Amino acid sequence: MIQTIETFLVDVPTIRPHKLSVATMHTQTLVLVRIRCGDGITGWGEATTIGGLSYGEESPESIKTNIDTYFAPLMVGKDATQVAKLMATLRKTIQGNRFAKCAIETALLDAQARRLNVPLSELLGGRVRDALPVAWTLASGVTSQDIAEAEKMLELRRHRIFKLKIGLREVMDDVKHVLAIKRALGERASVRVDVNQAWTESEAVRGIAALEAGGVDLIEQPVKAHNVAALARLKQRFDVAIMADEALHGPDDAMALARADAADVYAVKITQSGGLLPALEVATVARLAGIDLYGGTMLEGGIGTAATAHVCSTFPSLAWDTELFGPLLLTEEVLSEPLVYRDFMLQVPTGPGLGVEIDADKLHALQRR
Repeated sequence: MIQTIETFLVDVPTIRPHKLSVATMHTQTLVLVRIRCGDGITGWGEATTIGGLSYGEESPESIKTNIDTYFAPLMVGKDATQVAKLMATLRKTIQGNRFAKCAIETALLDAQARRLNVPLSELLGGRVRDALPVAWTLASGVTSQDIAEAEKMLELRRHRIFKLKIGLREVMDDVKHVLAIKRALGERASVRVDVNQAWTESEAVRGIAALEAGGVDLIEQPVKAHNVAALARLKQRFDVAIMADEALHGPDDAMALARADAADVYAVKITQSGGLLPALEVATVARLAGIDLYGGTMLEGGIGTAATAHVCSTFPSLAWDTELFGPLLLTEEVLSEPLVYRDFMLQVPTGPGLGVEIDADKLHALQRR
């Protein structure tokens, strides 16, 4: 039986300012969920988002309030082993709240996999890969600084895929910045951009044409999420891969985008999808529609990153790799042993459940009072 459900807000400074078109991050707030069960098993989940309400409709504070006020009373005293039944009740009773639902489902699945003494990936169909290539986001906005950062990552053999956050400046200023970095890195690295919905369609036409000509590999969410028709027109117009991110809020959106032929690639995010199992459904829609996959991040800490790694490890094809670098952007670690990054890859944990453990002292020190 579920005994307690607790949520923690954990404020962790970033190693440098992280500039997106919707926000500039200096601190990331991790939303961690702990479910304690009557058999002594504990499961952990994470519902981290970006920039308060500037990215989506859930904030760290609202996630905690809603889990404490609405989710927990529905769950305490229920059978923790009946994960599907519990999640069906939550999805029927509570509208929206995809991030909160993801954290709850992750914690339930973590506990169940620990109970069975298997890695979480085994509950998701089983892994087909034990390590995942990881992109690094260059988001200082300063060309020389971004080039130096990329060179350092190549030297350390940590990343050879780089995604640039753009959209704050005039289109061609952003293009100039990106192409200078691409020229500096040459064929040693893949360079991609994330516009975070900042462009109009006409701006996207100008920007993507120049980026495609300059050797950029992928364009993420160039226009507003609701403007599926524009996304489809851009996909048809250009050869460079167009990726849907903010437009993709779970399996229903995945199906709608596929029907509209609006994207070459889906950024699969467990929180945006509303959970690990809905994220698998997004991936299934993509596979059936001939759409490539990319493992996305909400810049989670170790819990959410491990959960996404378990999901991505089960994908038969992961053509565009992942960006599961969230813990590397943070100055503090809440895990007793950090996730392992080596040879440009994240190693998928192999222990029971998520395969990671929270350090109680670190959690206490970083927890918002």
